[in-house]
Amino acid sequence: MHHSQVVRLKKRSATPDRALLALSILLQLGLALFLGHAYDMRIFMATGFLVGTGQNPYIAQDLSGVFHNITFQGITSFGYLPPWSMLLGLIYLGTYKLVPSFLLYNLAIKVPVIAANIGLAYLVAHVLRKAGALESTARKAWIFLLFNPFLLITSSAWGQFDSVVALLSLLSLYLLSQEKSAGPAILLALAVSLKPIALPLIPVVLVYLTGRSIKGTLQYFAVFSASMFLFCLVPFLLFGWDPTVIFQHWDAHFTVGGGLAFLTFLEILKQSYQLPGNWWLLGWLWVPALAIATFMLKPGIGGLRDLLKKSLALILVFYLCRGWLSEPNVILVLPLVLILTCLDEIKPFFLTAIWCLPLIFAFFNTSLAQLLFPSLPGTMEALLKLAGEYNPARFAMRSAAVVAWLACGWWIVFNCFKKPARPGDERVPG
Repeated sequence: MHHSQVVRLKKRSATPDRALLALSILLQLGLALFLGHAYDMRIFMATGFLVGTGQNPYIAQDLSGVFHNITFQGITSFGYLPPWSMLLGLIYLGTYKLVPSFLLYNLAIKVPVIAANIGLAYLVAHVLRKAGALESTARKAWIFLLFNPFLLITSSAWGQFDSVVALLSLLSLYLLSQEKSAGPAILLALAVSLKPIALPLIPVVLVYLTGRSIKGTLQYFAVFSASMFLFCLVPFLLFGWDPTVIFQHWDAHFTVGGGLAFLTFLEILKQSYQLPGNWWLLGWLWVPALAIATFMLKPGIGGLRDLLKKSLALILVFYLCRGWLSEPNVILVLPLVLILTCLDEIKPFFLTAIWCLPLIFAFFNTSLAQLLFPSLPGTMEALLKLAGEYNPARFAMRSAAVVAWLACGWWIVFNCFKKPARPGDERVPG
């Protein structure tokens, strides 16, 4: 075949991928512009304003006059460590301060999330190629992440940044399997400092490295510790933020129950998310559970395939034993389940279940209705009022989705521990 014909064929085969990428970006930009979670987006918008104007984002204020919206009167303070709040401050300075458009600001906050979604799709495809998957399989995984309804709704539409944590975590694990040290440590530290849902990866990395080199282990965790100090503590010193509120509520995530967690029934029984009396012990169930799961890693971890399996297992143990789990948190495990499904380590049914069930839960949890906050707040209020009239049935359907999700999660955990690493999976080439 003539060289020019080969070039034309390559161009024709590449064009659909460029079109799919453009379509995904346009779809996500549309979702990001008009939708946004009523609670989370208010917090993010307020945090951006406070950081951008030199104020402490960890002290709640009445900002209804700033955004000309009464719903900003009763917001709470920012609930995450500094890295994301600093980015929100930069976004505020580059958008709302210059052009005070509510929808434009809503869109701008999600641009880093959209970029992470795209990056995650490319990274998953790359990891699959390196793991020996067919090019067609890698491409299907790429398309899956570009258009997965659950991923797009909980990130581009909702505004949560779990896909950023997923991208950093997966890249850290991949580079670690390539015998890198400093880069993976910095990436994991940034992921943990953005959201503590990446914490279970720390014992996985510890077991993985100690089975190879004590010196390498010490070097990794020296860089990791220094990075955590830089990301989590230095901003308080640099900007003069008072961390008192954080010290007072450091355990806030472990004193509540609900969401996709096993304590989802708490709201029905107690009409509250707060764990009553001695129930607070259940909020810390994940600690001994992670300790047991880490002990089960004792034989060691093989190459990238085994590293991803054990990482997925420990993250799920953390999730399944927590008292509270939000729907967007599932994004962290979605690429891991996808990769392992493509490598025939997990049945396709469980990949479907791992994202469909949280999406069903979000519907009955009224999370999807709250996405209308930026563009159609009146419709949102009407839908929430309507949902309130069907609470018993809604709670029953929501609980059924959680039970099914917990069952699927535990099956995946046992599967990840049951199957041994394949022979020769010591290190992914390249």
